[in-house]
Amino acid sequence: MNILKMSKKDFCAVPERASWDAKVELFNSLVIIPTKHMHDSGFMCMDFVAVDNKDEPICRLSGCSDVLHIDGIGGYGKPYVPGVMSRPIQAWSIDCLPCGYLRIFCNGWIEADHATSDFQIYWHNRSEKK
Repeated sequence: MNILKMSKKDFCAVPERASWDAKVELFNSLVIIPTKHMHDSGFMCMDFVAVDNKDEPICRLSGCSDVLHIDGIGGYGKPYVPGVMSRPIQAWSIDCLPCGYLRIFCNGWIEADHATSDFQIYWHNRSEKK
C-alpha cells in the first residue's frame, strides 16, 4: 500500500524486520512513528518504517530508539575515519504524511543500522548498487 494512503493503524501492521541486527536493503525514505513507550532516558521511543522508491513500506526497523542519528553519531557517515571528510554533499529533508507521521528522505539511498537505543541511518550515493 502506498504510504500516502496509509493510516497510523496501517503503519503499525507493517511487519518488523527479522531480528534487531538483521540487514535491511537500502531504501528510499524513512517514516518516523512515535510510540507510547518511555525510554530510560525519559524521552519517548520511536519506531521507523523503511520505504522503497515506489513509496511502499518494506518493514519496521526499531521501536526501541529514543534518538535518530542522521548519518551516524556525529553525522560523519559510515565508515567514520577521524579527520577525513571527503564525501559528497547529502541533502536530507522531512515532510509530513496525511496521517500525521513524519517522513525523512534524502538525495541518495538510506541504510539502517541495528535496532538499538541510538538508531542510526546512513546516506548512500544513488549510483551505488541497491
